[in-house]
Amino acid sequence: MLGIKQRLYASISKKFMSDCSNYNSLSVRRGCRSKKQARDIFAANNVPHAKGKIFFGPLAAYNFVKEHGFPVVIKPNVSGFSRGSYFPINSYSELFKALLLAKIWWPTTVIEQYLEGKNYRVVVIDGEIMSVIERFPPTVIGNGVDNIRELAKKENDIRQKMGLYPTIHPILESDQTVKHLAKQGLSFDTVPKENHRITLFYRIALAPGGTINTIDKTTIPEQNKALFLQVLKMFNANILGIDIIMEQGIEVPHDQQKCIMLEVNSRPYLKMHDVPRNGPKEDLSQYYQKLNTLEISQSDTF
Repeated sequence: MLGIKQRLYASISKKFMSDCSNYNSLSVRRGCRSKKQARDIFAANNVPHAKGKIFFGPLAAYNFVKEHGFPVVIKPNVSGFSRGSYFPINSYSELFKALLLAKIWWPTTVIEQYLEGKNYRVVVIDGEIMSVIERFPPTVIGNGVDNIRELAKKENDIRQKMGLYPTIHPILESDQTVKHLAKQGLSFDTVPKENHRITLFYRIALAPGGTINTIDKTTIPEQNKALFLQVLKMFNANILGIDIIMEQGIEVPHDQQKCIMLEVNSRPYLKMHDVPRNGPKEDLSQYYQKLNTLEISQSDTF
């Protein structure tokens, strides 16, 4: 079984993670590989995290919801770029559909509690916060005149002029976006009210047209910085991309709000930090210089 999992991971890594950074040793990458591993370490160190369970069959997911209730998140135990993740799930029909789709990516699946809030990727290296971004699903903002199709085209034109492609993707009129709008009683022909924010897909990821904003690191309280650096040490890593949801925002101390650590990424995709839709583009060269001096054990071994 272990050999099969290793081959599966190697295949996924080569196909979907070829552009990801690679500054951690094999032992660190293996220690960060699954959601359960991260959750167990969070629990052992009193780091705020979502209650969750790893499972194979659907009965375990059903029993988890019976105990903890909706909303929940379903995601593969091993994945990247939010592939195979579904949230927020608010009904049993949505739950069992997500279970089937998540199995495409990995045989074992994770169910976790879901928190509505602001979604961040925090990149930490030894003793420093490298970069912090807030992540958004594909979104347009109404002007009271244009329909959603026209708003999406204008947004795509802005992204092209800003030079965000190909790291950031355009918003497309796909089956996924059509269905997501329909769930809200909307279509691409709908004219939203002025300043009304329309989300075109549930997932916070780049592929369906999501975007990022840079966060000024000086606005982050020391309590939060200490938490992120603590997580890096827990995994004995050179670099981690930490995914966290905070109910009020990263500018508020974590112990004064609801927040959940989702997972850690031992091979964070750093290119997206160079193409913010809003906020200044950061000069991260000093951090790359530091990382490039490291000697990485078994960097090409999965």
